[in-house]
Amino acid sequence: MKHVVIGTAGHIDHGKTALIRALTGRETDTLKEEKERGISINLGFTFFNLPSGKKAGIIDVPGHEKFIKNMLAGVSGIDLVLMVIAADEGVMPQTREHFEILQLLNVNKGIIVVTKIDLVDEEWLDMVLEDIKKEFKGTFLENAPICKVSSKTKIGLDSLAKEIDRLTEDVSCKDVRGHFRLPVDRVFSISGFGTVVTGTVISGSIREGEQVQIYPSKVLSKVRGIQINDKQVKRAEAGERCGINLANVKTSNIDRGDVISLENLMEPSLMIDCKLHYLKSAPKPLKNRQRVRIYHGTSEIICRVVILDKKEVNPGEDSYVQFRLEKQLTSQRKDRFVIRSYSPMSTIGGGIIIEPSAKKAKRFNEEYIEELRIKEKGNTQNILEGVIKNLSENYPKEEDILKALGKNEVSIKNQLKKLVDSGIIILLNGGEKTVYLHKDFLNEKINVLENILEKFHEDNPLKIGISKEEIKNKVFGKKIKQKIYDCIMEFLENENVINTYKNFVSLIDFQPKYNDMQNDIRKNILSEFKKQKFIPPKYSDLESMCKDKKSFKMVFESLVDREDIVKVSENFWLLSEYYEKAKDIVINFIKEHGSISIAEFRDELQTSRKYALALMEHFDAIKFTKRMEDKRILY
Repeated sequence: MKHVVIGTAGHIDHGKTALIRALTGRETDTLKEEKERGISINLGFTFFNLPSGKKAGIIDVPGHEKFIKNMLAGVSGIDLVLMVIAADEGVMPQTREHFEILQLLNVNKGIIVVTKIDLVDEEWLDMVLEDIKKEFKGTFLENAPICKVSSKTKIGLDSLAKEIDRLTEDVSCKDVRGHFRLPVDRVFSISGFGTVVTGTVISGSIREGEQVQIYPSKVLSKVRGIQINDKQVKRAEAGERCGINLANVKTSNIDRGDVISLENLMEPSLMIDCKLHYLKSAPKPLKNRQRVRIYHGTSEIICRVVILDKKEVNPGEDSYVQFRLEKQLTSQRKDRFVIRSYSPMSTIGGGIIIEPSAKKAKRFNEEYIEELRIKEKGNTQNILEGVIKNLSENYPKEEDILKALGKNEVSIKNQLKKLVDSGIIILLNGGEKTVYLHKDFLNEKINVLENILEKFHEDNPLKIGISKEEIKNKVFGKKIKQKIYDCIMEFLENENVINTYKNFVSLIDFQPKYNDMQNDIRKNILSEFKKQKFIPPKYSDLESMCKDKKSFKMVFESLVDREDIVKVSENFWLLSEYYEKAKDIVINFIKEHGSISIAEFRDELQTSRKYALALMEHFDAIKFTKRMEDKRILY
């Protein structure tokens, strides 16, 4: 399913915390000094019930310049920003700095929220709005919705909630099939539970009971419990804000900025190679070996910057650089970062990590710089990945990929294996030919599948799931062959996305649950069928015994779905126990006598001819028996 995290940004005292409180009814300032001083020092976390019924995580970040490092920790995982600007003050210094950070971290969706409109007149408000439009011209907020609100009087809050709901529809699905990563933004201890960490899952998923490793210390731990939106859950996945209760680890073993991931999956480093964009607003050129602060995920590390391709970097320029860190950083290729000057602190640049575990590099080494260019732009493996991503809708075989790529078979086999081994490409052995699917394509299909199943379970709490054929048509379309579809279903079941039972599909954690009244109905139905054996009760007779017709229908259909009762023909059902007994009677009789007639079958069952005939015709239809004149033999 799609998970969305919303973040606030903006100058101090422009009403970010009050806005979240007005929208959600929850308080995000939790520290004593925050409440006393009236400003947010730490990150505040809560969730927002959107008008459509979806839930979104929401992060309140501090606006004060002194607490900008906390703002960076919060904004690194957001999908949608609420750029908060007070109507009585307009755009201010931290407004600009927060916005520069958002752009450096590639946040590209947002809403401009003009707060405190109850404090100004229309003429002043129009002037502020004009300034805001000029400020964000040419940026991702140029055409963003502008919502005018008052957290005090509640004016405009409904419209803002609808805009947030609308924009969350365009948020891309997260990498839930990748490996699990959670940058830690808070660490604390709860009496009786022990150590708890919080953060936003940026890739993959984690389940209760799984073993994890804390980086860079590489301390091993186990997930004792997971909480999302104040509720205990069994699983958390990319895009969700969660708290994780860790076993056998002290709070002193974990710091903000650490990464929780899987064992032996990542390699912390004291050197990283990066592509840096140095902001136009930087006050002076960036010097080689200048001391700076780097912000990645939720970590802040002091380092020196080695400029690889220039003597110095002027404001507005890009450069290849190597950061030599004072403590280890745990990162991956294409992760984004921000840098601030060491003292006095101000945001001066940011970019992407090209090599997360770099070798010590010499300046002006053209060969090394060219390697960085190739890594930045992507190699043959990257091109191959792109081709498969584009072809995934058609479930491509190796020859389809070769045609699109224009390469011979030998040249891509190793690259294909690497992509499969890394989890970027999913290999499915569907019959004669192997099919390759990009994980993003599969993630999109999984998102649609989970939404369909979630809605179905909500509307049909006693049904065990949707038929495989219906899922096939609704999610995967007509192009997919049955063998490939069966492979995908098997893969999703192995990945703990779904459960399959007979011909039905359900979400992994779903279990039909009867309430007390429904359980009584269930017992009565099964009792009547057991009592009447091979002369079973009619549906209408059973229904007349129950006052709540709707509940009776739900329970009866659930028993049929679970095959506790087997449908033989219209208005003729048998308890599964007697259905199997009838089969055994046929097998044993035919083995002894060579064949069986309807009259003989009727006598063996001690039932009427009507039921014996209907049951035998059913056996013919499922190819259990075969009619030979007026008798039956085994098929």
